[in-house]
Amino acid sequence: MGDETKKPKRAKNLLLDPEAVSRGERYSRRHGTNLSRLVSDYLRALPLGGDELSLSPVVRRLWGAARGGKDDKGTYHAHLARKYGGR
Repeated sequence: MGDETKKPKRAKNLLLDPEAVSRGERYSRRHGTNLSRLVSDYLRALPLGGDELSLSPVVRRLWGAARGGKDDKGTYHAHLARKYGGR
């Protein structure tokens, strides 16, 4: 399979947090890629359906947060209190 089987790229406007963009650009430079490739690779790696168990624990937590996972602000504050000593 060569380039002839690839779909053409599609422009998409995204509104992103400036700090996230800055981090992504720094990461991209350090790893010899660009921000578009970084975002494309991330989106391509997202699970469709029940593939969530194959994700790393960090990505699973982020995935749960992105789709309205069970953790809420109170749970997060309790976690921080346990981790750093609550008041």
